[in-house]
Amino acid sequence: MEPSARKMLEKQHYYIAGEHSGVKTCHWLKEKLLRRRVCYKESFYGIESHRCLQMTPALNFCNQGCIFCWRYHGFDKNGFGDCDDPETILDECIKGQRKLISGFKGDERTDPKMWEEATRPNQVAISLSGEPTFYPKLGEFIELCHKRGMTTFLVTNGTTPKVLENLDPLPSQLYVTVAAPNPKIFKDLCRPHISNGWELLNQTLDILPSLDTRTVIRHTLVKDWNFGWEREYAKLDEKADTDFIEPKGYVFVGESRKRMTITNMPSHQEVREFSERLGDILGRAVINEQKPSRVVLIGDEGMDTKLPGK
Repeated sequence: MEPSARKMLEKQHYYIAGEHSGVKTCHWLKEKLLRRRVCYKESFYGIESHRCLQMTPALNFCNQGCIFCWRYHGFDKNGFGDCDDPETILDECIKGQRKLISGFKGDERTDPKMWEEATRPNQVAISLSGEPTFYPKLGEFIELCHKRGMTTFLVTNGTTPKVLENLDPLPSQLYVTVAAPNPKIFKDLCRPHISNGWELLNQTLDILPSLDTRTVIRHTLVKDWNFGWEREYAKLDEKADTDFIEPKGYVFVGESRKRMTITNMPSHQEVREFSERLGDILGRAVINEQKPSRVVLIGDEGMDTKLPGK
């Protein structure tokens, strides 16, 4: 990793794990420890916010420059090269998480038992920054997490269909971000560094029904950019045939503030109304929502959304 990128990330409170991985405490981990407020993933899927490890094995590698992304965009462009082994990455990320939450132990608002649990994460969100499917040993990393009794959520931009098709084992839950309803908006909003990003995303949507794991489409909604177009999104969602769909409002935080304005944030009500229109087209329903995160869950009526074992 370039020294300038490392310095910037550490300034933003990332813990750099090895040569290309990192961990950062999620806002909702802190909220759970201090105020017992939980993230939407706990509400929807039953994972524990304070025991979730938010990390990435590809901290400084991405093939898109999404202008709504809150992450740092000073990515390396020279390929992955040598990579750390999965055990080193996981151990270092857990070590980093423990360091990052150490100060909460002395806060009188923190329950000691809950803090102790937080030092032993049992859920890995492979999503923090970069495109995690670039890591050549991703399957081995997921397998290691599962062997240690940890569930895994993998979030991808969908431009690596061959990786997903051959990934073994698959994560406990696979997210694909679909932040554009058509090629033009994809090019303008997601700003791919590759010429065939839209085609690759659609290849990923084509193979999703064949993958033997829980799948989710995430629509990140940005006012004045990609909001609306419900019928075009529905065509993509029908192709993907995922277990769940998560329309989620863009939030004006982090590095995105250099590229967007606060007016690009939709209200929760706007996200809810979009979700209802989309659900009607798909013949599915709004089955959960969390207002603080401006996120809605679309699925089939009566579905059990909890992750097995949670």
